Amino acid sequence: MSTATTPSLATLLSTYQLGPITLSNHIVMAPMTRSRAIGNVPNPLMATYYHQRASVGLIITEGTSPSPNGLGYARIPGLYNQEQANGWSLVADAVHKAGGKIFVQLMHTGRVGHQDNLPTGAEIIAPSALSSGGQMWTDSTMSTQAEPTPRALETAEIEAVIAEYVNSAKLAIEAGLDGVELHAANGYLLEQFLNPISNHRTDNYGGTAENRNRFVLEVAKAVAAAIGADRTGIRISPYGVFNGLGSFEGIDDQFLALVKGLNDLGLVYLHLVNHEAMGAPALPANLTSDLRAAFKQTFILSGGYDAAKAEADLIADKGDLVAFGRPLIGNPDFVARVTAGHALAAFDPNLLYTHDEKGYSDYPVFGA
Repeated sequence: MSTATTPSLATLLSTYQLGPITLSNHIVMAPMTRSRAIGNVPNPLMATYYHQRASVGLIITEGTSPSPNGLGYARIPGLYNQEQANGWSLVADAVHKAGGKIFVQLMHTGRVGHQDNLPTGAEIIAPSALSSGGQMWTDSTMSTQAEPTPRALETAEIEAVIAEYVNSAKLAIEAGLDGVELHAANGYLLEQFLNPISNHRTDNYGGTAENRNRFVLEVAKAVAAAIGADRTGIRISPYGVFNGLGSFEGIDDQFLALVKGLNDLGLVYLHLVNHEAMGAPALPANLTSDLRAAFKQTFILSGGYDAAKAEADLIADKGDLVAFGRPLIGNPDFVARVTAGHALAAFDPNLLYTHDEKGYSDYPVFGA
């Protein structure tokens, strides 16, 4: 296999400085739930999976809950106790041995989940007692069940939820991970506070755009203070429609204010998701450019990219890094393939959320 850099991808395949760490290229592996964390604990199979894909510049892991209450899906990992931290150490070591860098995505599912997926004593919580109206797979029934109505958080409880994010971020750094990404997209807890569809609060965390932004900014500030802003990133998805959310009046102004606040905190990156390729409304071009201008640190683009489009948008200075999702599932050697101009392999969608190595760590490299 040729290892010569394809001239037309020179920017995409060049090194990049992300805060204190040097990335081998401008390619980011987007976070993707894969449901292999049996008992909600990272394991050697997961270490193998991420090790195989460590040639990307930066891996952002699957969504990982900072709290027992945030384990809404079956078999997603947590990061709130020492056993889970030890599991993530296996993953971090495997990625680093392959020369890669890895951030863990902290994803509290909030109202998106089912009680049968939570450990004993945990509960489904959210900004308001409003169900997403979705269906959730549970291993206990081997079927999907209706997502229940969550319990609305009391104002006095919010400080403890923020502390869970801080604890998780500290455990991530102690485990050897390079940083954390706060998941404020795709309809999970942080975005549930941002969006008036899911946030009907009348305290300081709801009712106005400023109040709806407050929880996200407080979480980001607390995590950045605990582990360093240069180790803290965040993901947002304005106009996303996952998990019962969608656009609303004043959305552009609210997200612009949010991003200005995140910029003031000095976070190392902003990860902007455009779900147009998956059927959501397109992000207005002017909003994307306004957010890009408002955030002075690293700006990650995501959503339906191939290598050529990524290169073009990097050259046009629309972003600093580009995240790829599903192409990384069936192509552990994604970087080598795009470098040499080889075709990408398909993946089996029926094996995305199963239990074992099939459709997970058994995809071959090119020519094998």
